Amino acid sequence: MAKQDFLVELGVEELPSKALKPLSDAFTQGIIKGLEDAGITFGKVESFATPRRLALRIRDLADAQPDKPVEKRGPAVKAAFDDSGNPTRALTGFATSLGVTPDQLDTLETDKGAWLVYRTVEQGKPTVDLMSGLVEQSLASLPISKRMRWGAHRTEFVRPVHWLVMLFGNKVIDTPVMGLTPGNKTRGHRFHCPKALIIPTPADYEVVLEQEGYVIADFAKRREQIRSGVSALAEAEAGGKAVINDDLLDEVAGLNEWPVPLMGRFDRRFLEVPAEALISSMEEHQKYFHVVDENGDMLPLFITVANIESKDPSLVISGNEKVIRPRLADAAFFYENDRRIRLEDRIERLKPIVFQEKLGSMYDKAVRVAALAGKIATAIGSDPALAERAAMLAKTDLVTEMVLEFSDLQGIMGQYYAAHDGEPADVAKAMNEQYMPRFAKDSLPTTMTSCALAIADRLDSLVGLFGIGQPPSGTRDPFALRRASLGVLRIIVERELPLDLQTCCQWAEENFTGLTVENTASNVVDYMLERFRAHYDEQGIGAEVYLAVHARRPTRPLDFDRRVKAVEAFRQLPEALALAGANKRVSNILSKQGGDSVGESIDSSLLQDEAEKALAAQVEQQAEKVLPLFEQGNYTPALQSLASLQEPVDSFFNNVMVMADDKAVRDNRLALLNRLHNLFLRVADISLLPAAG
Repeated sequence: MAKQDFLVELGVEELPSKALKPLSDAFTQGIIKGLEDAGITFGKVESFATPRRLALRIRDLADAQPDKPVEKRGPAVKAAFDDSGNPTRALTGFATSLGVTPDQLDTLETDKGAWLVYRTVEQGKPTVDLMSGLVEQSLASLPISKRMRWGAHRTEFVRPVHWLVMLFGNKVIDTPVMGLTPGNKTRGHRFHCPKALIIPTPADYEVVLEQEGYVIADFAKRREQIRSGVSALAEAEAGGKAVINDDLLDEVAGLNEWPVPLMGRFDRRFLEVPAEALISSMEEHQKYFHVVDENGDMLPLFITVANIESKDPSLVISGNEKVIRPRLADAAFFYENDRRIRLEDRIERLKPIVFQEKLGSMYDKAVRVAALAGKIATAIGSDPALAERAAMLAKTDLVTEMVLEFSDLQGIMGQYYAAHDGEPADVAKAMNEQYMPRFAKDSLPTTMTSCALAIADRLDSLVGLFGIGQPPSGTRDPFALRRASLGVLRIIVERELPLDLQTCCQWAEENFTGLTVENTASNVVDYMLERFRAHYDEQGIGAEVYLAVHARRPTRPLDFDRRVKAVEAFRQLPEALALAGANKRVSNILSKQGGDSVGESIDSSLLQDEAEKALAAQVEQQAEKVLPLFEQGNYTPALQSLASLQEPVDSFFNNVMVMADDKAVRDNRLALLNRLHNLFLRVADISLLPAAG
């Protein structure tokens, strides 16, 4: 089968910069899936994306689908012919539907009798006949939240489309897509090369665009060129280091086809403003990279990336400096103005701000969180007065001008303003750290005051919203309660805090009036413990380990985590499979005998067989050894010690009849198994682990 390279390029008006990479990836995957579903073989796949184009090149694309054998079963032989051997209506109808005669059918012998079948080979369709449909299908399924129309066209897309290249080898596939007739002509840079460029073959695509059209079509290459160019400029011009945020880098790569880094300056006096505010102004609004010195201190410099190679770069730099100056001046004004009012004087301003209609204002929340944070601080050995103070001030920066203008500075500015007001260092730090972790793998609060506030704030939201019947549902989680739950769990586990979720949620529930859902605290605890499942899955710990621990419902996250780690270590032991199976067997036996009604007091005088005597002795020996370890939370060595019970347990089940005729002997053996089972249950329900086959 012949193979050739394929190229498709859709030319559009400037695509949203943040969406460029996801759109390109989805376009590529859509076509790959279409080819795989069609059974067409292909080689290397290369994506290209710029603000004005989405493109894809496929190497060694087969020129047709493979031929496919087809077999269609008709009526049974005995139903296909009458007594005289003539075709019945069932046979003639089957043959006619296929456009063949009865004598063109074969016979298929099966264990249920003989059947007539039609066999043929379906010839694969040419690739050129399929590609336009696959491209159209991929474009239609792109993740575009809102499509638009333009002019008199009925076609819809994220931006107006203007040209289409579709080549198979050096031949144009001229079937229209999105109302465009494909050709072999692309377009260069809007300013440097505002004309059509011919693409002779797919292999020439990016070369023609770069050498003639001033367009770097490869997104990854353009991105890396921006990174290296910005870094080199910072080093060469200022001896500094450009701070390159990956998300911003992606966005800038999505704004440019021919990137040219340029360095500008701003007044040094603006450095008196917190660096985060300056960075927010430059990154969010202007897409600039900032520069720091060898100590990490910000320099009065910025680097912009122009989409043009100007004959007079100083004019471009000057224009950008004029744009950034008033933005930085605004930030400086907000900063100076905000510091004239202490945060404690802003507490009253939280009263008109609604947290949630049924749960009151941000002021009401602050009062509740302060009460809860104080109790949590006491429980973790911190100063409750500092935690309560931090909680009352926690949301006051919401009503500052700086945060109203730059919402991403919430908490950050609170820390600066609290320090300026002379608040204790722990209180000031908690203004920012209350939001940690903001996302997966983010840093955690560093002080106990911050931990108390961060936990209290999240639990107040969880308990309040569950209490009025508004837990997360499906994909709807407007208050980010899933993230809040994971944040609480991470803080407690990784900072090793001795907190019980049930107690903390009950404390939180006591601060509310008017909650309508019963057992709110327990519902929240169950919800939070369920978040552990995904947490451990990300660490490669199987669901069966989580379920084994969850069955015991330990409500102290640190204790829950230690149990999971212990069971995971136990699961790796060679004895684990057999002991898991034994625990399953024990659990089934005990449940049939009344479960909780079975005691665990063993009468040694009723032990008859050597196997049960050996097991009883080993169980008692292990109990003396591991029970103190359980009390200390040292689950891993305890389970490793219990693993030594495999041989006596196997011997017991191989040699002892549990359900003896003598009731006293039978009950004594059940008590022995219950004592064994309960030792493991002090950690987890081991019977839920995979057992030996």
